[in-house]
Amino acid sequence: MDTDAGVRRHLLTWVVPALVLAVGVSGCSGAAEPGVAQPSPAASASTTASSGTESADPSDGGVTAEAEVVAEELPVPWGIAPLPGERFLVTMRDDATLAVVHPNGDVQPLEDSEGVREVAEQTVPNGEGGLLGVAVDPEDAGPVFTVFLYRTGAEDNAVLRAELDLDGMTLGGVTTILDGIPSASNHDGGRIALGPDGYLYVATGDAGNPANAQDPDSLGGKILRVTPDGEPAPGNPDPGSPVWSLGHRNVQGLGWDASGRMFASEFGQNELDELNVIEAGANYGWPEVEGPGEQEGFVDPVAWWPTSEASPSGIAVTEDAVYLAALRGARLWRVPLLGTAEEIEAGESPGFGEPQALLESEFGRLRAVQAGADGELWVLTGNTDGRGEPATEDGRVVDDRLLRVTVTVAE
Repeated sequence: MDTDAGVRRHLLTWVVPALVLAVGVSGCSGAAEPGVAQPSPAASASTTASSGTESADPSDGGVTAEAEVVAEELPVPWGIAPLPGERFLVTMRDDATLAVVHPNGDVQPLEDSEGVREVAEQTVPNGEGGLLGVAVDPEDAGPVFTVFLYRTGAEDNAVLRAELDLDGMTLGGVTTILDGIPSASNHDGGRIALGPDGYLYVATGDAGNPANAQDPDSLGGKILRVTPDGEPAPGNPDPGSPVWSLGHRNVQGLGWDASGRMFASEFGQNELDELNVIEAGANYGWPEVEGPGEQEGFVDPVAWWPTSEASPSGIAVTEDAVYLAALRGARLWRVPLLGTAEEIEAGESPGFGEPQALLESEFGRLRAVQAGADGELWVLTGNTDGRGEPATEDGRVVDDRLLRVTVTVAE
């Protein structure tokens, strides 16, 4: 296999060179232990807090989390996108429906409109597939918003564009902008996000066929970058291809820091899950490498975990950390950001601190995390997907839930 296939260094100015981020990584795919590239010796694991009451001991690392349940009884929620007024548009994977969740906990499903019916008709839930990621154009002033959706269909995964009318709570103008993404009962990827450059980024999985990840002609096992019309975005490594990066097993989280560095979370197979910094045209090694491998032509992750402790889905990037919602690990991972790309390159910063666990086993599986406007985090649980144990209160199932989480870092 030509491990350099598709690896081009056609970088935008905000992309961090891979060789900088690989410095100091010394792990291997057989070492199933948490790790981080150039870890900070002072960083330590945090404790947890939940249900609006702080239970963490600041002496255990100085990072505490306080969680408040905002909404509950959400049926298999998957994607979350912010709307004005601290509202969120949430997708329900298996029902193929959408709802607006209000800050007071009200859950308002979209009305039975032509667009809602069209999305449901196109979506064929199957294992991990269904109605997955959602992104809302932040430039829209409303009440009509451009919405992008990732759905699993009978033959493929596809990205849809639609118009959300918040006044009427309806969906219309549904258009398929990108299709032909390999689908299966697992490894469907599904996270979508509008980047700081205004283009749409699409996370895909290998659909159970590892060869897809290294095949430049397959859309599986990739991160794609397209225009709002689904065309390859200007500046892509191959001008005729939507592929932005390759060699991925199953990416389910996308985010950017203030400098424009792009991060992605990725499911490993049996050994290690990953947090990667993504650069244009880079190859992240699957199926040749799982976790850090220091193999020429492949980019190593900046942090990694045993699959039993993570299975990372959605991520959120704030000024001081990357947060990863862990499914099997049933916790919220925090990876401190200790320097800019320029400081890392100049050797002035280690770049990333040791991963810290928050909310461990407090709310079960965590599916998605979204940064809030006031520094809080909004977290979706993932316990009703057939793999979790839904929580009950007085004999009533309360999962899945939307949590408002406040993280405090001691000075």
